[in-house]
This record gives sequence, structure tokens and C-alpha cells, in this order.
Amino acid sequence: MKFNDLINQTSEWLKGTGAESDIVISSRIRLARNINGLKFVDWSDPETKERVMKISKQAIFSDNYMKDSLYVDMASLSLLNSQFLIERHLISREHAVNTKYKTVFIGNREIVSIMVNEEDHLRLQVIQSGLVLNDAWKIMTSIENSLEKKLKFAYSDEWGYLTACPTNTGTGLRASVMMHLPAIVITSQINNLINDLSKLGLTVRGFFGEGTAAAGNFFQISNQVTMGRGEEEIIDNLTRIIRQIVSQERGSRRFLKVRKKDIIEDKISRACATLEAAHIITSSETIDLLSLVRLGIGLGVVKKLDIHKLNELLMLIQPAHLQKQACVELSSSERDIKRAELIREKLK
Repeated sequence: MKFNDLINQTSEWLKGTGAESDIVISSRIRLARNINGLKFVDWSDPETKERVMKISKQAIFSDNYMKDSLYVDMASLSLLNSQFLIERHLISREHAVNTKYKTVFIGNREIVSIMVNEEDHLRLQVIQSGLVLNDAWKIMTSIENSLEKKLKFAYSDEWGYLTACPTNTGTGLRASVMMHLPAIVITSQINNLINDLSKLGLTVRGFFGEGTAAAGNFFQISNQVTMGRGEEEIIDNLTRIIRQIVSQERGSRRFLKVRKKDIIEDKISRACATLEAAHIITSSETIDLLSLVRLGIGLGVVKKLDIHKLNELLMLIQPAHLQKQACVELSSSERDIKRAELIREKLK
């Protein structure tokens, strides 16, 4: 696979498959690992970073799951291509800064990505469509076990896996779920929900993770605590809570369909009409409108689109994706025109 092949394929996590995929867009497992005996990234010299790159590359390519993965030297990428990988949730924003001695490995169908020399020596990620945290964990376990045979990870009997940030020490695991919760937002329950999740030791972030605000009623929910609990316990606890949120969202949707039918169908119809007719549209406006259309699909109001196509549109309208498709860099106003053109074509 070549880098430019990515633009022509749909990320696995956007395919609208897996349990509860009308509400749960994706499940992600991320592990932070460091190689024993080598200084952590922020304290290491160039020689150490190069050594981490070299031995990680050998170990990753020897893994059966990753042997055909795409290898990307971050220092060789343009800002546009780095942003493209961020939009596909394959790298973090931090990995696109100070890119010397940083790499990323992208597995088949973009299910697995491994960042080298981000905050930790290795950041392993598995991301799939729907509420499938246990399935993602099985893939992660297989890859981690394979790598650990070749790379001895920094570990303490007292503290667990050692990481650059103390909040990751212990299991080094972050399990997260991307959810679409428009009915909870419309019925003004979202603030109470976020407060309740915080009390349960969970974090709520926006569409692109840490440091981003929620847009289009999309929320990323993940564990805060990585120490003192086993990996399976963290995953089972999050899965149980997510199922409760799914139930709450479904209840709110039933309320809207029965008690606010005319109002909500009017909102959805107006969103469809705007998207089909607009010739200039911003990214933020598009996400808000697509959120209503996605709700319309769930309520059975919108019948000509499926979740897969809608999810794909959420990705394609992002700035870097628009420019990659156009094969030219575009100004903000040019992107707004190109975005509207793309949406009209997809919804035609």
C-alpha cells in the first residue's frame, strides 16, 4: 500500500458495522509502551530516538498482522499530509509536530496504527466500527505479545507499565468509544450525562480527541484511570456504561419521534435541503447538518442514505481530505465551495 492509496479507501471504523453502529461510530484501544533501558522520548538524544525507530521497525514488520503495513516517516510528510492522517484518526496532533525521528505504521484497512516516538516510544492503536471493544482488545493483545518478544517494555512490579505521563502508568491502556448523541443533546440531558461520567472516572472529548470540542453531537468517551485495574476490567466497565448511554439515547430518540415529531422532522428536512442546495458551506456547519441527517437515518425519516455513506461524508468534508481529492492546496473559501460541491454530488 502507498500513502496516496489511503484517499481511495474507506477507513474500517467508518463502515457502520458492528454492534450499535447507528449510535456508536467506533471503538478504540490504545496502548502506551516504552522500551526498557532507553530514555523516554522527551529526555532522549537523537541517537536514542534513531535506535527506537530502527528496532521498532524490525519488530513491527516481523509481526504477522503488521508485516504488510504502510511505513511513514513523519519528517517526509507535508503539513497537508500530516493533517490528512489526523483527520483519519491514524495519528495524534502531537505526532504531527516536531516530526524528526517520528514514524507511523498503518495496518491493512487502517484498523491498526502504531506511532513511534510520540510521547512514548510506542503508541499502539486499534480502531473498529461499532461497539466492539473486546474485539479490538483481542487484536491489540496479539500485536502487543508479538512485539514484546522482541522489545522488552519498561515495567515495574509496583507501578505496572512505565510511561512518560503518570496518568498512563499502570496498564498504559486507553479505551474509548466515539458516540453520536443528538437526541440526548436536543433534550438537554448532555451536561448531566457528562457530569455523571466524570464522577465515574471517564473523560468526554470531541471528535478529534484530546483538546477538541464536541462538534455535531459527536463525543469520544474514554477511561481516565489506567492504574489499579486490569485491562479487561477497564474494557468491561466502559462497555457496560456505553450500553447504558446507548439505551438513554434510544429512549430520547423515541421521545423526539413521538412527542416532538413535527419539530424534529422539520429540522432534519431543512438540514437535508441545505446540504443538497448549498454552494458554499463551512466545515462546522456541515458537521452540524450531517448530524441531523444521521439522526434522520436512525429515526427512519431519511431513507435515501445509509450510515456508511453518511460516516464517509463526515471524513471527506474535512479540510485535508478536500485538498487531497482536488490534488491542490485550497484556501478556506475555496474549500467551502469544494465542500458544497462534494456534498451535492454525494447526495444527488
